[in-house]
Amino acid sequence: MDNNNDRKRTLYISDLDGTLLGADSRVSQRSTAILNELVRRGVMFTCATARTPATVQPLLSGIRQSVFTDAEGMQRPLPAIVMTGAGMWNRAESRFEKCSLIGREDAEAIHRVFVSQELRPFVYCVGESGFINVYHPEKMTSRENGFYQERRNLALKRFHLGQEPARWDRVALFFAIGPVGIVERTAQELDGLTDCAAAWYPDILLPDTGLIDLYAPGVSKAKAVRELAVEAGASEVVVFGDNLNDLPMMRVADLAVAVENALPQVKAEADVVVGANYADAVAEFIASREGLPLIV
Repeated sequence: MDNNNDRKRTLYISDLDGTLLGADSRVSQRSTAILNELVRRGVMFTCATARTPATVQPLLSGIRQSVFTDAEGMQRPLPAIVMTGAGMWNRAESRFEKCSLIGREDAEAIHRVFVSQELRPFVYCVGESGFINVYHPEKMTSRENGFYQERRNLALKRFHLGQEPARWDRVALFFAIGPVGIVERTAQELDGLTDCAAAWYPDILLPDTGLIDLYAPGVSKAKAVRELAVEAGASEVVVFGDNLNDLPMMRVADLAVAVENALPQVKAEADVVVGANYADAVAEFIASREGLPLIV
């Protein structure tokens, strides 16, 4: 059987933070060079992340976007899975191919729970054009302010402090940062309130800090990975992750790969454990599997 055809049917999907991104939260020059050569050779590679397009677009700007041939024989860009699967983002055209929104009544009920637990969520609303408006109270904790300062000047996102959404029917995501205990309690309070699933997980760099996000019903990295695999005609899916929110997509993959710096629970479920995120481990693993000589 032709190895080149086999290779092109494998879909590689990597988480970003703590997995593909290095200690500086960037894709290293070496990983970029390796991935670009792989894409040039026809390898299908993309990411699945909790991040929004506003940060995904610049972070992956140096990496060529893979393409695939659809069922009608048309060549199409391989989208990035963003916002934990709520959106499929076409980097080449800088637009959503799909984005799931939370219903108005559910969004308002969810917001009330966050307020009752004294967590201040960032509320992400997607405009008709795909531009993201983020709403948050003007008062911030140091954790929240750090998150805001890193993202406040991004091209595809605008923050509105001290305001609430004008349209609660355009909400795609609630995201909050806080002490682990409060975050866990809030997730438990939200569980069963609506059909929207609240996922919480510890910050891999700051274990005392919890992160919580909440999307439209049915949204998950796992579902998005399955859908993208079918769309791209992949016969095999290989995923890379490091944190608890990566486990769902790892469980539906043909091969689940954890980086060395992953949480113990993630490494325990992985089929393979490779080097750390800061050692170009994801790019190196794909290159080795695809027979590409490593770039020094």
